[in-house]
Formats: sequence, structure tokens, C-alpha cells
Amino acid sequence: MSNIVIVESKNDKIFMQAMVEKLNCDIQVASPIYIDDYKSLEGLSERELIKALKNLERKIDQKDIEKIGIIIDLDNDSEQERLNLVNKCVKQVFESETLSSTKQFIDICTADIGTKAKLACYFTNFEGTGELETVLKAIKARESPHADCLNSWKTCIENQGQQIDRKDFDKFWVSIYLRYDTCSIQEQKQAGRKCSMSGFDYVMEHKKDIWDWTHPALDDLKAFFKLFC
Repeated sequence: MSNIVIVESKNDKIFMQAMVEKLNCDIQVASPIYIDDYKSLEGLSERELIKALKNLERKIDQKDIEKIGIIIDLDNDSEQERLNLVNKCVKQVFESETLSSTKQFIDICTADIGTKAKLACYFTNFEGTGELETVLKAIKARESPHADCLNSWKTCIENQGQQIDRKDFDKFWVSIYLRYDTCSIQEQKQAGRKCSMSGFDYVMEHKKDIWDWTHPALDDLKAFFKLFC
């Protein structure tokens, strides 16, 4: 039996894979958590999620898939709004129950063959809003003087009558944290590849310790992945 998780982007995939690997070690389960494949949505839309689920439907029987996870950003929506979106997309593809909350499985059934599987979802967020960068900002594990000085810049911008969206600010904060607070002098010679979100694969392979993997902000995500134990 195999499990599959649908995520929004390449960087979501990289982070979630690292989280799975951390859980394999930290919770010391007898059998590892197998997340055999990730499917990237490359940004969230109803059309793309339905397309991903339809592609998955054809593989459920072939790959003997038992459990399916959907991880998307909460952004500025409520949990119920996101649940409504996921339910609408799932029911376009499968015969299914209705998701009433995150981190709980429902039974789904393919329309043509009738193969059954389980499906659950999780919405990436911190304190009820946001996306991956929002979580990364919350779980930083290094001193961050360069990134933290952006708070003064933000105040200055607001004093000028301008606003910056929290999502954009968090992205900016994480980019400065990676570039100036966690990047060695040697790495800075290749900053684009080793000190940025565009080089997130390098960051997560070589510098996992710049994040606090025990932070409470990750508790719900850990609970989600433990469903796949």
C-alpha cells in the first residue's frame, strides 16, 4: 500500500518531505511514515486541484494507494472556506463523504472502478493565517537581526500611509533571514542558489538547523502526518 500527498509548490514539497523525515526519527515508529509521492499544484486554484485529483483517480487502483493527503495554504481564508473548496473539488472527482475538519480521514471511492481510499487535508498556516513563509518565520532557530530590522522598515512604510500585506512581509522577512542571517560568507558567493527560497532545496538539505523543528507552530502539521503512520 502507498500514500500520496498533494501540495501546492516545489518548496512546499521540499519542506513537507523534510518534516516527514524528521518525524520518522523523532517519533521512532516501527514502520517509517511512507509518503511515496508528492504532486505539486503550482499554485492553488479550483481547476488545478480538480485536475490533480482526476490524475490521481487513475492511479489509485494501479498503485494501490491507501491514503491521500491534500496540503494547501490557508492564506487569508477561514478554515471552513478552505474546507468548502476542498470538498467541492473532491466531490467533482470521487464519491465521498464530506470533510468537516482537517486532520481527519474520510472515505472516498472512484466512480468507474469503485476502488476505495482515505483522504484528509491540512491547511498550512500560523495562528490562523498564512502559508509556508509564515510558518518558516515563526520557527526560525537562529538570531535574526537583519530580518527583524524589517519591522522598523514596516513601521516607516505605514507612517507614510502605505501598507504591506502580511503575506508579502513574511516572504520578505524569510528572504532576508536566509540571505543575511543564516548564509555563510562562502555561501554568499552563490546566494541565489544557497541563500534564497529559489534555492530552498539546498537550504533544506544543508541547513535544516536554521528552523526549530520542535516549535508548537508545527504541532498540527505533525498530527496530520501521523495519520499516515
